[in-house]
Amino acid sequence: MKEQGENDIFTQIELVLASVKGNPVCVPLLEPYQKSVSILRITIIQFAHCDISGYSLRKLPQECVNICTNYDGLIVRSDTKVTGDVIAASSTLRVVGRAGTGVDNIDIDAATRKGVIVLKNVASASQSLREGRWDRKLYTGSELHGKTLAVLGLGRIGREVATRMQAYGMRTIGFDPMVTAEGAKSFNVEKLELEEIWPLADYITVHTPLIPQTKNLINNEVLTKCKKGVRIVNVARGGIVDESALLSALKDGRCGGAALDVFVEEPPKHPVTLELIQHPKVVATPHLGASTDEAQQRVAVEIAEQFIALASNCRPEDRAKYQVTGVVNAPVLAAAMVPSNAPWISLAKEIGRLMAKMIQGVIPATQIDIKTTGRELESMKFLSTAVLAGMLTGHTKNGLNLINAPALAKEAGIQVSLKHDSSKESQFMEVTVKHAKMGSHSARGTVRADELPYLLSINDATFGQSGIVLGNNAHLFQGQDHNTNLASIVSGLAAQGATITSVAVATGKNTWFVVRTAETMQTP
Repeated sequence: MKEQGENDIFTQIELVLASVKGNPVCVPLLEPYQKSVSILRITIIQFAHCDISGYSLRKLPQECVNICTNYDGLIVRSDTKVTGDVIAASSTLRVVGRAGTGVDNIDIDAATRKGVIVLKNVASASQSLREGRWDRKLYTGSELHGKTLAVLGLGRIGREVATRMQAYGMRTIGFDPMVTAEGAKSFNVEKLELEEIWPLADYITVHTPLIPQTKNLINNEVLTKCKKGVRIVNVARGGIVDESALLSALKDGRCGGAALDVFVEEPPKHPVTLELIQHPKVVATPHLGASTDEAQQRVAVEIAEQFIALASNCRPEDRAKYQVTGVVNAPVLAAAMVPSNAPWISLAKEIGRLMAKMIQGVIPATQIDIKTTGRELESMKFLSTAVLAGMLTGHTKNGLNLINAPALAKEAGIQVSLKHDSSKESQFMEVTVKHAKMGSHSARGTVRADELPYLLSINDATFGQSGIVLGNNAHLFQGQDHNTNLASIVSGLAAQGATITSVAVATGKNTWFVVRTAETMQTP
């Protein structure tokens, strides 16, 4: 996979392979693009004697592995295992789409390292009446109107839940690390941090994938912090709610009830899970989410729509028809599609490139400290990934993009910290790189009203009040003497056939020159 350029939020998608059982509904959506721009030719995988569906992690036939490696995109359901072997064997795979919400059948770590995007996409009273009893008092409920619903995970499903429950008069609050407060407000959800949510929520519903960050998200400590009698709903993935902690909270009254469609082990066999299912304040169903004919088709169509939204070889007007709502392993990718974030991501990447030049490459045991200021940057934690992508450009053997930059940096021995100061109104980003042998260097930048990335200073040297625009064939040089060094730099570039369009100088303990050329060229 080649390193991608400035528009690496999009990717080339030409051949798509879909597993069987419902995914053929993707074909009508993708076929028009095959005719118009020769992309997204889709194959429905039904082997004569081996079906990719149904094979366990270590039993995928080599024939199937070989076939999968020829495609840019895979669309799969829960019974199709996309293993590390499949991902490692493919030099063209760019996107894996899960037609559904759970992604535990996909090796997320292997996909992330290779830069591959992963997308996802009231019984008791009834039984009592069947048994001849009229137990109205036993099943007195609680009105939803006026209650507070906390939605954890504000993707497509979380947003739908919030919107529908608002119709019942519920106040909706929520958390999602990749959704801004302004974005949440657009569908009438007040975004709060998790510690703010626990004591406020009457109901908590989770709509996140099961990943290390969400495992046992609702645990004993959280249930103790919650409002007494809180009700928990989990129709996402087993393991997001700690089943043992939930059972204890139901018994001692901290939790007033639960609705569960998913479990850690399916079918459930563990005694704790079985006791939880039998608890009188629990409504449990056998993983029925998306178990309608319409839903089975819709999840496949939605994955196909996200493929089109990501395809760089689709026209912008076609991509604009759809949204990427289910990125699992690359939060920065979803963030980069928000127009207001894109200039800051560009700035972070450009500063990352400068830092790599200043320490002469990517060196193990390098420490990168990133500091942002200004309220609007508080939620932009993804900028650290963009800085890493910039620093690693040209210094990795594997393909580099915004998906795998953190994993590749970790493998290279680079440590990253990110801090934010919201007390200042001005918006800046400062990156400091430290290494025992190369010393310490820093660069400071901002984005102005023209949405361009500006470099303000390097170490103690400042490029005036307005700074200089980064990118666009801007080349950085370090010198000791303003006039002598500048003359040498200009003559050297001219000797290479370069046309110099502008020069900026910053003076401190050292002098820094930024020379812009009309041509794209490599400089030391």
